[in-house]
Parts: sequence; structure tokens; C-alpha cells
Amino acid sequence: MTLKIAPTAALALVLATTALAGPARAAGASDTEQERTARWQEIAKSIFGDRTIEKTDSLVKIDAPARALDAALVPITLTMPEDGQIKAVSLIIDDNPAPYAARFEFGPAADPAELKLRVRVNNYTDMHAVVETQDGKLYEAKQFVKASGGCSAPMGMSDEEAMKGMGDMRMKFAETHPGKPVEATLMIRHPNFSGMQMNQVTRDYTPARYIDKLTVSAGDKTVFTMTGDISIASNPVINFAFKPDGKPLRVAASDNAGGSWQHSFTPPSPTN
Repeated sequence: MTLKIAPTAALALVLATTALAGPARAAGASDTEQERTARWQEIAKSIFGDRTIEKTDSLVKIDAPARALDAALVPITLTMPEDGQIKAVSLIIDDNPAPYAARFEFGPAADPAELKLRVRVNNYTDMHAVVETQDGKLYEAKQFVKASGGCSAPMGMSDEEAMKGMGDMRMKFAETHPGKPVEATLMIRHPNFSGMQMNQVTRDYTPARYIDKLTVSAGDKTVFTMTGDISIASNPVINFAFKPDGKPLRVAASDNAGGSWQHSFTPPSPTN
């Protein structure tokens, strides 16, 4: 499958197109269900082409706050309980400037039953989670979220301060048990600038700089590979589960400006 994540370099064009499209295309609280549906159909075609996407209430579910407390840090949980069936999941935030937030492709060391991350939400919007099953079929679930301004929200610090320690990583592990998947929380220091945030000192817009690829491996087996864009919140936090093999977890991250970082973490020994 070829991804068609909207390039952030074209962000101004995306915004201009939205503005010129008129009231029938405007995003936000005043949109009708028909307008939101039309928007999704256009996005789905741009990403998945003519592939059929069926609705599901079992293969994937989205858990997100109905009204976000902080539009720049919206917690999302994707639940995929059918073990062994899920090849990948894509998260699309329909009315964000770059709707395709992330795609996670799972490897043999993954347990994709639950995946958590934090995203930016720029407007009242539908979110869609689209899973690809091992037989190549697509299924989607959606949820409506009320939030605004998440993509342009300032960091609350200078750009230089936000970039200090960029690429530093930490990993927390939940209690482990023999023969069971291990739950882990990966934290990465990175501002994930969206390109829409204004520097509060210079009053210029900070250029987009965000993690665009992240690979987690357990030994020589991939847990997941994430392809991301500007909708991932600053200092990304990703909660996932994996099947341990007694070897360290390796994390490799890169961003759209050419930065790259690698770290290794040793999971705790299983407890009875």
C-alpha cells in the first residue's frame, strides 16, 4: 500500500484551498453530517484510492475525549482485539490541515490489541481509524471530537528551548509475566513543530519539523513502524505492547529535517 500523507511543505496550499472552497467545505462545529461525510470520502480516496473501506465495530475502536481539554495534547486509544488479524492501522483527523496523522504497520513481535498516542486537533472533526487486515481488506471506525487550535498552539517556550535534548528517549515497562505480551510506553523528546506555530519572540512561523518515521524492534523482529506527520503532538508518547524474546528493544527515529536517533532498552525479566 502506498501512503499519500499530505506533505507539510504544501501546508499553506492546503489551508488556502480550504479557505477558497466556501461555506459548503468549511470545517468546524457548523458542518453538517453530510459535509463531514463528503470530506471523509474525499480524504479516503486520496489515501486509499478506490479500495473499499467497510465499517466495523469490532476490528478497531477509537477512544477519544468528546471535548478535548487541550487541543494540542489529545489522548487517543486504538483498540484492535482480534489477535493476528491486523496488519496496520491508520489514524486520520479529517479536518486537520494534514489529515493523515499516522500509520502503524505491525511486525511479528507486535501485540496490536491496544495502541495509545497523543495528537493535535485543529477543529471540531471526525477522526477515522482504518485497519488493514492480513488479507488486505480495509475497515474503519470513527469518532467525533470537539477541539480547536491544536495545530497552531504555541509550545510555551522558545524554539531553542523546545529543541534541547531532541532525540532523547525513555521507555517505561509495565509488570511482565511469562508468556504474556509486555506493555511499554515510549517517550521521545522532539518538538514536532507543525509549521503553523508562531514564535512568540520573532512573530515568525516556526518551520515544520516532526518525526516522520519510527521503528521499534524486539531483537531481530519488528514491533511496529510508524509513519507520522504534523498531527502527532510534541514530545511524542506512544503506548504499545510487544512479544518479548529476551532481547533488548531497539528504537530508531528520524524526522523530516534529516535528524536521526537510535536507542536501546532492556525490558525487565518476567515475574510469576
